Amino acid sequence: MSSNPRSRQGRPRSLRAKLIVQLVGVVAVVCLILSLTTEFALHRFLMGQLDQQLAEASGRATHRPGPGRLPELPAQNCLSDQPPPLTSAPGQGSGTLNARIVRGQVCSAQRLSSAGGSEELSADLYPVLAGLPVERGATTRDLGDFGSYRLTATRADDGSIVITGLPLSTVDATLLTVGLILGGISLIALAAAWGGGTFIVRRTLRPLQRVAATAGRVAELPLDRGEVALSVRVPDSDTDPRTEVGQVGSALNRMLGHIGNALEARHASETRMRRFIADASHELRTPLAAIRGYAELTRRSRDEVPTDVRHAMSRVESESARMTTLVEDLLLLARLDAGRPVEAEPVDLSRMVVDAVSDSRIAGPDHKWRLDLPAEPVQATGDAARLHQVLANLLANARTHTPPGTTVTTGVRSTRDSAILTVTDDGPGIPPDLLPEVFERFARGDSSRSRAAGSTGLGLAIVAAVVSAHHGTVEVSSVPGSTRFTVTLPA
Repeated sequence: MSSNPRSRQGRPRSLRAKLIVQLVGVVAVVCLILSLTTEFALHRFLMGQLDQQLAEASGRATHRPGPGRLPELPAQNCLSDQPPPLTSAPGQGSGTLNARIVRGQVCSAQRLSSAGGSEELSADLYPVLAGLPVERGATTRDLGDFGSYRLTATRADDGSIVITGLPLSTVDATLLTVGLILGGISLIALAAAWGGGTFIVRRTLRPLQRVAATAGRVAELPLDRGEVALSVRVPDSDTDPRTEVGQVGSALNRMLGHIGNALEARHASETRMRRFIADASHELRTPLAAIRGYAELTRRSRDEVPTDVRHAMSRVESESARMTTLVEDLLLLARLDAGRPVEAEPVDLSRMVVDAVSDSRIAGPDHKWRLDLPAEPVQATGDAARLHQVLANLLANARTHTPPGTTVTTGVRSTRDSAILTVTDDGPGIPPDLLPEVFERFARGDSSRSRAAGSTGLGLAIVAAVVSAHHGTVEVSSVPGSTRFTVTLPA
C-alpha cells in the first residue's frame, strides 16, 4: 500500500531537521508542563490566601472579636428597622460583599465600592445568595456584572445567616499576568532551543556530512566497466570507532577497500577476456578464410562433384562466411572494449543514409524504405566506416525482425551541438521484457531472433559500442506499431 506523497511534503526529510524539530518539540512540551504546573500551584495558593482573607472578613462582618462566641444580636426580620450595613464593619476591603438572610429571606446585600461607599446588589442575585450552603466553607459563584466571587455563609447567634464574599478578580489577574510571563519565557526558550539546537546539531552532524560526501563522490564514479581507481576514503578523523559516526566511516572505508579489490579483480578478468577474444578472433580468421577458400574452390572445380557433396560444400561455405562475420564482430567489440580510439574525420551523414537505405532496399525488397532528410546536408565528426556499420546494423535489424510490408523510415537532422539519426519501423515492436537489454550482447527475444534468421545477437551491441566510442548515445522506444532507434552524435 503506497502512501500519498502529498502527506509527506510537510514532514522534515533530513536528519538535522528532524533532530531540531524534535528538540524544539521536547522544549515546548517541558515549557507547557511547567507553565500548567505553575499556574495550577499558583491558583491553589492564591485561592488558599483568598479563603483565609474571606474567613477573616466573615468574622469581622459578624462582629467576631476572636475565637469566642458571637455577641448577642437582637432578633431581626425584614419588616423591622435594619441594623447598619455589614460592609461598615471595620477592616473590610474594597469589593467585599456582605448580605444578611433572615428566615430564608435576603434582607440586605451590599458591596463595598472602591470609594468606600456601599452598593446595593440587584434583587436578581438574591436567589444565588439564598442558595448558598451554610457553614460549608467557601464556594465560587458568578454574580453577573460584579464578576466571580468567593462566598461563605455563616449562621449568627440570632439565627440569621451572614454572607461574606471577596472578588476573584485579583486572583484571575495574577494568574493571567503569570501566564503571559510564562508564555513569553516559553517563546524565548523555544527560540533559543531552535537557534542553539540548529548550531549544535549542525556541528554534531558535520562528520556525518563528510561521510555522506565521500559516499556521494564514490557514487559518481563510473564503476560499471573499465579500470576504476577507487582512491576515495573517509578521513581518519571521522573513523573513530568510539563514536557512531566513526563506526559508519570505518565501515564505509572497509567496504570501499573490498569494492576496490573486487573492481581490480574484475578489470583484470575483463582484460584477460578481451585479450583472449581478440587473440582467438584474430587466429580464427586465417583457418576460416582457408575453409571458405577451399569450399569455393570445390564449387568452381571442373570435375564432376556428386550432388550431396556439392550441397555439403555449399553449406560449409555459407556457415564459414557466417562464422567469419561473427568473428569480425567479436574482434571489433574486443577492440572497442579495449578503448581503441576511432578515427575523427568529417562524415556526411545525409550521404551515408542514402547509401545505406539503397543497400537495404536491395537486400529487403519486401519492405518499404523511406527517407526523411533535411534540405541541407548533416555533418558529424567520426569514423565513416564504423558509423556506416551502425546504420547498416539498425536497418538490418529492422529488416530481419519485422514482417514483409513493414515501412522503415530513416531520418537525419541536426541541432546546434549534435546530429541525430533515427530508424523507425511500424512493425510488431520489441517485447517489453527484452527492451531493457536490447543492446546487450547475444540478446535474443522470440524465435524470429534466431540464427536461422541471420542474427548473431551482436548487431545492436556493436551499435551501442561504436556510438559510445564516438561519445554519443543510442536509445530505443518501442510499442506495437512503432519502434524507433535514436542515435545522437556530437556535431
